[in-house]
Amino acid sequence: MSETVNTFEAQQQGRPTGPLVHGYEVIIGFETHAQLSTLSKIFSRASIAFGAEPNTQACAVDLALPGTLPVMNKGAVERAIQFGLAIGSHIAPRSVFARKNYFYPDLPKGYQISQFEIPVVQGGAVEFFLETGKGADLIREKKTVRLVRAHLEEDAGKSLHEDFIGQSGIDLNRAGTPLLEIVTEPDMRSSAEAVAYAKELHKIVTWIGICDGNMQEGSFRCDANVSVRKPGQPLGTRREIKNLNSFKFMQQAIDYEVRWQIEQIEDGLEIQQATVLFNPDTGETRAMRTKEDAADYRYFPDPDLPPLCISEQWIETVRGQMAELPRNMAARFQADYGLSEYDATQLTQSQSIAKYFESTAKTSGQPKLAANWVLGEVSAFTNKQGISIDDPEVPNPIAVGEIVKRIASGEINGGGAKTAFQALCTERHNDISDLAGFVEKIIIDRDLKQMNDTGALEAIVVQVIEANAKNVAEFKAGNEKALNGLVGQIMKASKGKANPQQVNDLLRSKLAD
Repeated sequence: MSETVNTFEAQQQGRPTGPLVHGYEVIIGFETHAQLSTLSKIFSRASIAFGAEPNTQACAVDLALPGTLPVMNKGAVERAIQFGLAIGSHIAPRSVFARKNYFYPDLPKGYQISQFEIPVVQGGAVEFFLETGKGADLIREKKTVRLVRAHLEEDAGKSLHEDFIGQSGIDLNRAGTPLLEIVTEPDMRSSAEAVAYAKELHKIVTWIGICDGNMQEGSFRCDANVSVRKPGQPLGTRREIKNLNSFKFMQQAIDYEVRWQIEQIEDGLEIQQATVLFNPDTGETRAMRTKEDAADYRYFPDPDLPPLCISEQWIETVRGQMAELPRNMAARFQADYGLSEYDATQLTQSQSIAKYFESTAKTSGQPKLAANWVLGEVSAFTNKQGISIDDPEVPNPIAVGEIVKRIASGEINGGGAKTAFQALCTERHNDISDLAGFVEKIIIDRDLKQMNDTGALEAIVVQVIEANAKNVAEFKAGNEKALNGLVGQIMKASKGKANPQQVNDLLRSKLAD
């Protein structure tokens, strides 16, 4: 648990402003606790498996019994190094652990071991695309959120409140669970931007495998520091919304908090620095306690832990063991496949999506068209079904590649391709070895092959022109939309098998006579 610095006036001058809310600028910074994917705790060998019976995974070290000493988990350090490399941070060759002192029932030592003055990961940035508007008004803007730091620390336990019997208990299973707390500059200017940042950060930590990203189980917890100000004014007093465990609630909580703060200021009241919780049932935030400053925690170096020293050799060893990073893969997709930066970024939202795309692209030999299909038809199917792209219900990427190949060759048109894809969605084929033959059979059985007989198509065009004199007259009078009606009639007459571009060209040629 760290404090997002709120005194970046010099740095914030000149930073782009976001959309104003009733004349106020929204300022948002994030603190994210990513639970590291080690098997044991950060300073002991106790398990961190989720769902165990209360107080069955808390050893003597976690309970701070007399005579016990913490021992650093090497795996936690390596995961911190991985994160730093993934976001272009400086990995501190020497960092220090400190005791953060506060008294709470679920903190058995009376302090939390964290890092304060010298964190292990320093600086770095997270880049992502922010989409606003819809349809013709859709705007995609590339955003960058700067990171202050990412530091290692232990988690506290958990208070359990049994309201129906009026009692509370303490579960210390989580005490000592390894966390990487990731702290941003207050660079975000809207709830939509904050959610986009959180999703990108979630992608990064799950991609490199340092965190499972399970928000419901508390593996990826976000705290949003929110304040408002008039443009050009000093940063306002922030309130920290704790433990946001879904992207949907994150946006709702920030939007409510912004409205609440503006109403308070407009009513002549001052905002008090506080920690607040979001109630998803009411859609409101409520103050939990006044917010402490760093000085209140009386940080001092932990005498039981020596400085953490990380050599360049260790960093390079970790680098060599890491999978291709999403930003590097996106750059490769742009260079090797000629994709736009946006499409390459979307296709590297997860390793599963990236793998699916590459398989489709290699099968079809048409990477741009394959990208359109993965981001279009395939994504629409997974979203509708509420499944991931590596689910067995999703059509095999090689089969989709065969469809894309046939679109490019002119064997089928867009409508026929969609029909073939729908067949793949309903017919089991992942255990079929000859997927090219399977797709060909779908096309033949459903009579989806595109009409390539120019003479037959020309006859249909002439027939439609003769039967639609009104549309013809409107088109010749300058109404381009009238042509769409004629194209639709021709596609209907050809049972959807005509080549739309060929229809358009032939129709214009005939109407020009």
